Amino acid sequence: MEKLGFLLRPKWLVLAAVALAFAFLCFSVLAPWQLGKNTSTSERNDLITQSVDADPVPISDILNANGFPADDEWRRVIATGSYEADSEALVRLRSIREQPAYEVITPFVIDGGPTVLVNRGYVLPVEGTRPPDFAPAPTGQVTLNARVRQAEGTSREPIEEDGHLQVYNINPEQIGAAVGVDAIDGYLQLDDDQPGGLGLIELPQTDAGPYLSYGLQWLAFGIMAPLGLAYFVRAEIRERRMSRAELAAAVSGEPEPMPDDRSGPDDEEEEFTLPTRREKRARARAASRPTAPADPRLADRYGKDR
Repeated sequence: MEKLGFLLRPKWLVLAAVALAFAFLCFSVLAPWQLGKNTSTSERNDLITQSVDADPVPISDILNANGFPADDEWRRVIATGSYEADSEALVRLRSIREQPAYEVITPFVIDGGPTVLVNRGYVLPVEGTRPPDFAPAPTGQVTLNARVRQAEGTSREPIEEDGHLQVYNINPEQIGAAVGVDAIDGYLQLDDDQPGGLGLIELPQTDAGPYLSYGLQWLAFGIMAPLGLAYFVRAEIRERRMSRAELAAAVSGEPEPMPDDRSGPDDEEEEFTLPTRREKRARARAASRPTAPADPRLADRYGKDR
């Protein structure tokens, strides 16, 4: 337990909390979000692919009391009835080929059936963001070839601008309440060359997109976060063991010899020693003895001492 006591320090607690919280977020939010988008995109692509080769069916064959089943989205249908051109709405903030656009929504009363919203297509704004003038929906009975679409969620309340009711999403309940009609859930999107059709809204691309790879990446990040924490903990333990080993060696080891500054045997200096008592007495006796007189013959021969 003593070896892991450093994990209770604030910086290690914060690091562990961040790593575990990030891993939890990856597994519970980020990865499911991307994998869910991949699943919904794949299901949408399958429905579009099936609808391309399928023949259109009467709308009454798939219509029920609650609207259109989710499994029938993008299905091609035939509907006969009449437009209610006085109850139109524009969907703002749409993008067509990377250009801002409006989509025109007009209620359509099915013969002998309920009212359904019809997306007649798009128009491009003029003078900045002002919607242009566009052809009104035809009057009288018409037959439409269209695709079934599911209702969108709501974001903001409708607004009145430039003489049109403008909404941010195609939600039959919200639009129906705003224009005064009782529309069923879901709506129809017109095919090409249909009565009342405007700019054709093309089918989405059926590629899967990057959602699966993004989801797998978030799963990998969620696994790597605790592994990275374990790596740093292991590195810290190893560093502490090395520090303790170096400290123990320094405490128990013998002191190292002093470096020898002598350059060689020729440079040795004599060891200095103090004279002993005997040597001192001998030197004192020698100093007290009288000095013999100089030999006169030597003095005459060599001269006096200098």
